Amino acid sequence: MTVQDLRDVLREHGESPSPANPARHEQVRARIRAIRRRRRVTAIGTVAGVVAGVLALGVPMFRATVEPSPRATTAVKPAQQETTATQPTPKLPERFTAPDDTEYRRVADSQIMLEGGGKASVTVPVTGKPLAVGAVCTGSDDSGPRVSTGERTVPPAGFTVCSRHLALQPLVVPRGAKKVTVTVDATTTGGGCVWDKARNTCEPQRPKRGIWFLAVYEWTPPARPVDPGEPKPFPAKVSGWKLAETKTGTFPQDAVVTFHLEGGHSYGLDQLCTGDLASSLRFSYLGANTGVVGSCGVWESGPWPYAMNEVRVPKGERLRVSIRLSMPGEVGNRPVRWSVGLFRK
Repeated sequence: MTVQDLRDVLREHGESPSPANPARHEQVRARIRAIRRRRRVTAIGTVAGVVAGVLALGVPMFRATVEPSPRATTAVKPAQQETTATQPTPKLPERFTAPDDTEYRRVADSQIMLEGGGKASVTVPVTGKPLAVGAVCTGSDDSGPRVSTGERTVPPAGFTVCSRHLALQPLVVPRGAKKVTVTVDATTTGGGCVWDKARNTCEPQRPKRGIWFLAVYEWTPPARPVDPGEPKPFPAKVSGWKLAETKTGTFPQDAVVTFHLEGGHSYGLDQLCTGDLASSLRFSYLGANTGVVGSCGVWESGPWPYAMNEVRVPKGERLRVSIRLSMPGEVGNRPVRWSVGLFRK
């Protein structure tokens, strides 16, 4: 409310004699509140029009920034675990199109807010289409909330980077389910401790807690398989490692890759993938470092984001290493092209 608005209201009624009305001041205040409400409605309508225009252009929304707007939602705090209807919440898009032309639609009333850690759940209907959780985050956060439908996944599904860019995590839906409860949990992640050499102790660190905004989406599988394109080639040399061998394939058709390692060397294995579901592909190592499970790197630009799994083979021995590929949720004509590089020192 500006000074000019107040003058206009007073001028409208100030030229006539003041009536005997003890509620006069409250009526003026009510008129001011009504003007403020009309302005808020106009502003929200403008933002909604901009979002609708972006969606009509088919922009890949999980690369876009989602700005906050007033909206009632479920707010979960670590102490109270209560519902609040006054917190500002980004209005996650109702629909968007992925770069491979897959259509996503938000399941109605599935938006939740996770503030300062805590845990939240939402139950949604199952129509037979694949489901995913979309999330954006504000503030500084290392909580890495996990997402579950009660079905076990290795490693557990979850988000790691706090960003205003919409990120997606696939959901595993129990076979034959008519509805599913999606739980987001940030109560057991983040924080940890840092080793203090002077005290010879590991000092606890308080986790950084941002505000997470999430919603459940269903997507329509493409009618024909999408071509994800080839991954970029691995560098021939990096940090003392030399590329010895590369194997490629397409998931889900090719779900196992095997290497035979000679003794007397240190080896490094790394993966690169392409396709809209590339970041959801999981690699399980068998034969070396049994139990290690990793995700696939997506390299589009910049330096190679390598994160090699290393193994040492003693001299005079040979080692067979098999890598099994898997993915939580459904593929639905959206294959992932993978490339595994074997490096040697």
